Amino acid sequence: MKKSMKPVYGGQAVVEGVMFAGKKHYVTAIRRKDKTIEYFRLPRKEHPTLKALKKIPFIRGVVAIFEASANGSKHLQFSTDRYDIDPKDDATMAEKQRNESKLAMILGVAVVGVLSFLFGKFLFTLIPVFLAELTRPVFSSNLAQIIVESFFKLVLLLAYIYFISLTPLVKRVFQYHGAEHKVINAFENNEPLTVESVQKQSRLHYRCGSSFILFTVIVGVFVYMAVPTEPLWLRIANRLALIPVVLGISFEVLQLTNKLRHIPVLRCFGYPGLWLQLLTTKEPTDDQVEVAIASFKELLRLEENNEAEAKEVV
Repeated sequence: MKKSMKPVYGGQAVVEGVMFAGKKHYVTAIRRKDKTIEYFRLPRKEHPTLKALKKIPFIRGVVAIFEASANGSKHLQFSTDRYDIDPKDDATMAEKQRNESKLAMILGVAVVGVLSFLFGKFLFTLIPVFLAELTRPVFSSNLAQIIVESFFKLVLLLAYIYFISLTPLVKRVFQYHGAEHKVINAFENNEPLTVESVQKQSRLHYRCGSSFILFTVIVGVFVYMAVPTEPLWLRIANRLALIPVVLGISFEVLQLTNKLRHIPVLRCFGYPGLWLQLLTTKEPTDDQVEVAIASFKELLRLEENNEAEAKEVV
């Protein structure tokens, strides 16, 4: 099968595992405390309105991002709830969780995931604004303020990723992130899905969400040029109002760089995102790659069964 004809799959690293998304299913595989692999499977249901919106350029990116935040949080909660629990204690833990009153249980895991994304986005948008404002006596022009603001945003982003990567738990998540990319690269390069073959693949990928985050910083420089940077209250209002615009354009840029990655002269447009992935991914162990392969193979099995059932109905 040619690369261009292959279905496009996405993924996300979770605690001690990997989630993969197909057209009809989501599958997460995690390594349990007893070294066994456990799966979490969810059907992919799309509301007709959201499905229609995802066909509209610039709007589809915002919809896809919120959808990914909502669904990804469910799989992340599954992994955090179960990865370090002995399977013999599953029944006890399930009963305990039913009796606990948590925000996620009140609002729903998906809603909490979206709210967490928005809160983080607001912080990384507004903090650089205030820091840049402190430099206004030196950098007073609109252009200078936008450049300084973007500089602070980039430094804040890189520092945040670097320092969280020093924690053992996040470092392992970044290793699973690398395993996720390796599996996708092996699949798209028509390589066998074995540990040995997958380990030879790059841990970087043009379609990664890490690249998207960096593109929001770059795109923001150009979008913010269309609005004033003072007074401060107007600058804050503009930044918050333009979040969907920056997200939508950045998503399209990400898609474009993915399409250009096989063109030698133009593939360099995706390099900044790949460089950021040097921080957000780590080389995985064979055990971690085994989990990622198991997750992806289970997704392929479910997707193939769904296609077979659809043909039988027709």
